[in-house]
Amino acid sequence: MNKSELIEALAERKNLSFKKSEEIINTIFDSMADALQGGERIEIRGFGSFVIKDYKPYVGRNPKTGEAIKVKPKKLPFFKVGKELKEMVDN
Repeated sequence: MNKSELIEALAERKNLSFKKSEEIINTIFDSMADALQGGERIEIRGFGSFVIKDYKPYVGRNPKTGEAIKVKPKKLPFFKVGKELKEMVDN
């Protein structure tokens, strides 16, 4: 499922216009992105949680040449699946 399919599903299930559904989904995603940028953790009970993981710098290798490459430190979002979602998918 992609973002536009999610918007369509919301519009159909809740009898909303596509435009209104798009505003709702965009508001949710923007709020989540803002929270993660602010260093906050997002927990959606039964679904999962999002956190920012800090990765330290390291020396990697170019797979073609074998040349050493310095990889800068970075922060990336990480999703941990919730127990209920895990069980729904596994059944």
